[in-house]
Amino acid sequence: MAIINFGGVKEKVVTRKEFPLAKARKVLKGETIAIIGYGVQGPAQALNLKDNGFKVIIGQAPEFKRDWDRAVADGWVPGKTLFDIETAVKKGTIIQMLVSDAAQRQIWPAVKKNLKKGDALYFSHGFSITYKDKSGVIPPKWVDVIMVAPKGSGTSVRRNFLSGAGINSSFAVGQDYTKHAAARCMAIGIGIGSGYLFPTTFPHETNSDLTGERGVLMGCLAGTMEAQYETLRKRGHSPSEAFNETVEELTQSLIRLVDENGMDWMFSNCSATAQRGALDWSPRFKKAVLPVFNKLYNEVATGKEAARVIKVCGAKGYQQRVAKELGAIRDSEMWRAGAAVRALRPKTGSK
Repeated sequence: MAIINFGGVKEKVVTRKEFPLAKARKVLKGETIAIIGYGVQGPAQALNLKDNGFKVIIGQAPEFKRDWDRAVADGWVPGKTLFDIETAVKKGTIIQMLVSDAAQRQIWPAVKKNLKKGDALYFSHGFSITYKDKSGVIPPKWVDVIMVAPKGSGTSVRRNFLSGAGINSSFAVGQDYTKHAAARCMAIGIGIGSGYLFPTTFPHETNSDLTGERGVLMGCLAGTMEAQYETLRKRGHSPSEAFNETVEELTQSLIRLVDENGMDWMFSNCSATAQRGALDWSPRFKKAVLPVFNKLYNEVATGKEAARVIKVCGAKGYQQRVAKELGAIRDSEMWRAGAAVRALRPKTGSK
């Protein structure tokens, strides 16, 4: 592992230089990677592994026709590389559980009864193992339990792989039956195209991931955008102006500057008025939201959030509920304005 200085704290990470693709192929020689679920992460990880020369098969419930048909459209052949879940588990030696957390709970009995001694059970999120008393996903002692968690959506994992950039991923070994679990884990991480790998534990990944999704990455971001948009609209600003100042400038300009060289560099490449305002108001926003983040992390760490999610997501009619909630976002004035703004963007290559 390489030793990297992160903000004054030294950490061990695995780069492609220390663990090249050739080494990953050697570690996984003779293994069959069974991707269970072709929904969000499944397609990206499966295609990346396949493109990198690994033996991959898909396990997908045929009754979920949309995902089954998507797998077929991507080139997976029923009866050869595309199977029902139980058959795929029987044929695989590394079983990648890439269905949703709620679905993992439902399919676990079928997966467990078809596991073989020495198989590796792989996850891309620590939820089911961290909260195994709630999820019921309790692996037998005679399998490896490993995790590679890309820090991005399946779409980004595939897109970044094709560009050569890769998505950074955390990795962890929860159970090492074969004494080769770490090597298998890192090899898969390199195989899916990770930019670099950093070590974690199943509980740490779960706590950071749940906090991040509900916080800056999604929940806080969405709520903050809505608050600013509503403030501008109530003061007489048009939908176009409110959306551009709230979302478009962030996603199409400023966040890209942060990505390139950091927040201070973005501040330095804005007007003096913008820079001064950002420096003065940032501490106020931090003070306002820090109590919310502390409450959020505590509820995640104590398992309260997991219990709530399992109860809500497993309730009757949940799919109809979430469709209604997502539809309300899509149909809100703010995001209808967003659709109009996106339609007006110049097409790539146009002048």
